[in-house]
Amino acid sequence: MRTLVCGGAGYIGSNMTALLAAEGHTPVVFDNFSKGHRGAVQDAQVVTGDLGDYDLLVRTLEEQHIEAVMHFAAWIEVGESVEAPLKYYRNNLANTQNLLSAMEAAAIQRFVFSSTAAVYGMPETVPITEAMPKNPINPYGQTKWAAERMCHYQSQTGRLHYAALRYFNACGAGDDGARGEDHRPESHLIPLIIQAAMGRRDDIKIFGTDYETPDGTCIRDYIHIDDLCRAHLLALNKLDTYAEQVYNLGNGQGYSVREVIETVKRVSGKKFKVVETDRRPGDPAVLTSDASKARTELGWTPEKPGLETMVETAWKWHTSHPDGYRD
Repeated sequence: MRTLVCGGAGYIGSNMTALLAAEGHTPVVFDNFSKGHRGAVQDAQVVTGDLGDYDLLVRTLEEQHIEAVMHFAAWIEVGESVEAPLKYYRNNLANTQNLLSAMEAAAIQRFVFSSTAAVYGMPETVPITEAMPKNPINPYGQTKWAAERMCHYQSQTGRLHYAALRYFNACGAGDDGARGEDHRPESHLIPLIIQAAMGRRDDIKIFGTDYETPDGTCIRDYIHIDDLCRAHLLALNKLDTYAEQVYNLGNGQGYSVREVIETVKRVSGKKFKVVETDRRPGDPAVLTSDASKARTELGWTPEKPGLETMVETAWKWHTSHPDGYRD
């Protein structure tokens, strides 16, 4: 299947592009390189462009004979979304509408959408199921939820078959350490801890040590990037069968901040400074997923659920790419 991978030069998009190619599909990367890296794309065909460019999207979809679209080209920083909400509404929502309109014009139905557990906001209970209330508490989560609703209503017209995949915490490096995270600036926990272990950061901070968890620190659900991408491929293959698919993607098993720190120390063999500080507002004690729906309906099972493997592959990538990708 010829698949347009929007944001295909980013962390998740580049890993997805590689998996599509390995499985016999033909990925075409569409990216404006504001966040992505050319070094992450490797041999895939690339169209440089922005999702706000409707004419270029339609032309690309038609000239490249695209049969399906995957969308990873969102802004993802929660704090930034609070400080610059219009930026997030423009890219995450308006540009998604533009992409769907271009798909409609080109008569393309198949769409896989990168969503987020942030659509749930502050859930009252865990683990989180897909049926739980959607109460996003920041513009990032709100724009993703609004985009999901847009997909839902478009699917009701019969002109869209879509899968919305709600991630928890994607991590690790794909293909045994070949493709990793290179966010600038970095905000994800495992890469930040690895930077401290590499001596590229003065310390790692723990925000709150008095939560009602076994060790007092927040617990989060992590999923290896390879497992995440395999779920996308399974969903893509079912788009002709189902007009709507909505799945949580996580391990269902949480790891605390202290557990992640200790795992990085063990994998790296390095010591580094850990600073305990106050809680951040809006951080729930525990966020874990119930991904049983994806397991049942997609036949998906995480193959790399262990934190050790996630950290080992991330450590391998960061130590072999200490300055990130060479764009």
